[in-house]
Amino acid sequence: MEDRLDRATPLPFEIELVDGSWIKTVGDFEAYLRSLNDHDRASSRWEIARRMLTHAMREPIYLRAATMSLQSALILEGRLVRMSTLDPRG
Repeated sequence: MEDRLDRATPLPFEIELVDGSWIKTVGDFEAYLRSLNDHDRASSRWEIARRMLTHAMREPIYLRAATMSLQSALILEGRLVRMSTLDPRG
């Protein structure tokens, strides 16, 4: 695991959205969170995903958990095409 994350850091697994777009990097994750409207942003599912990303930026070992939180929020919103593998071996 890297010592430091940046916008270009790939997520542990890529996430395909129902609109055909993908979330593949930390920068994509951040941009997606910024694109949420105020109502969604206030939702606990998105707050958890945002908090987990913040933790991962300080401690990169949490990037997998942050990505799983994002995926969970997307499932609850009906925006996820399919579950990605959570197998740490890829």
